[in-house]
Amino acid sequence: MLLRQRWRKVQRESGDCDFPVDPAHRATDADIFWLPEDDTSSVILTFAPPAFRSSSDVLSLLNGSDLVRADDGLHHLRDLANGQRLHLVLPPDAAPGRPLVAIVPLGLEGFDRLEAVARLLASLHGRNVPPDTRLTPQQLARARRMLQAADGHREGATQKEIAEVIFNTGQLSRDEWQASSARHAVMGLLRGARDMIAGGYRKLLRHRRRS
Repeated sequence: MLLRQRWRKVQRESGDCDFPVDPAHRATDADIFWLPEDDTSSVILTFAPPAFRSSSDVLSLLNGSDLVRADDGLHHLRDLANGQRLHLVLPPDAAPGRPLVAIVPLGLEGFDRLEAVARLLASLHGRNVPPDTRLTPQQLARARRMLQAADGHREGATQKEIAEVIFNTGQLSRDEWQASSARHAVMGLLRGARDMIAGGYRKLLRHRRRS
């Protein structure tokens, strides 16, 4: 689920209406904050106990204008050196000069949080930032193809036309299409896209683990 950033837009007849992000922004320009319980790569920070007073004063390193206030605290998207972005969640009363530490739960999701903390530490201390391993290159490529297939289907393209674009099958006869492996691949992509649109996209925010 998206974190609720309360942007307001005046409508002439129905009055004010709340939007998750500023409706004046293009989708590719909007900063998206996922709920930290869904996005296990977000880093949740809290005030350092006395034994850890040497911890980093993270807030002093942030641009105050980039902080978004919500019910559960302050939120920030930190740009990392290798093109990644990291979602930081700070206490609502965080202030410069108050050191912070990261919270790592002891459940399985703690492994995800540890990877995110490692990326933050590397960014803070000028080290090489490790890659985000939630999606393999193959999984990322399939997710992109699912979105392509879903977009084509929504625009009225046939499965055969979708295959021509995604898999470069060229013009196939009806019999060739019926026997083609690309036909079954497109059907699988559309099934995956429907699952993703129905809420499965949240699985992309977590590492995949065997139950």
